[in-house]
Amino acid sequence: MRHERPDHTLQPTALVNEAYLRMVGKPVSWESRAEFLRAASRVMREVLIDHARARGAVKRGGDRNRVELHDAVGLAESEPEIFLALEDALRKLGERDPRSLEIVELRYFGGLSREETARVLKVSLKTVARDWNFARAWLEQELRS
Repeated sequence: MRHERPDHTLQPTALVNEAYLRMVGKPVSWESRAEFLRAASRVMREVLIDHARARGAVKRGGDRNRVELHDAVGLAESEPEIFLALEDALRKLGERDPRSLEIVELRYFGGLSREETARVLKVSLKTVARDWNFARAWLEQELRS
């Protein structure tokens, strides 16, 4: 969110606070840092999705535009219908390749590096790189169609 304009209605602090409130409201105990990071990344994604929906995004499809992953936070604010199309694509990616979706959640929504993502998922750096490249290409193709 550091690239967003200062008057963006969903500030990083608000995003983290909302994610925190959602996480502590559930009676869950995380047995490791990895489990916590997985949960936090997923909740961050859910907060952004809910924010986009709340902005009145009811239309989907039609004239979809190409979306770079680094633009998704801004889309939740400025073009919620495109962000919701990204969410649909992420859901489909999860059905096709759950690990790739988890890598997207950890790297993009959780802000983890490749190395941290590999540690959380207990896979090699090459696996993270391969799945990250696949996910980005697949999402780009899905959003173009």
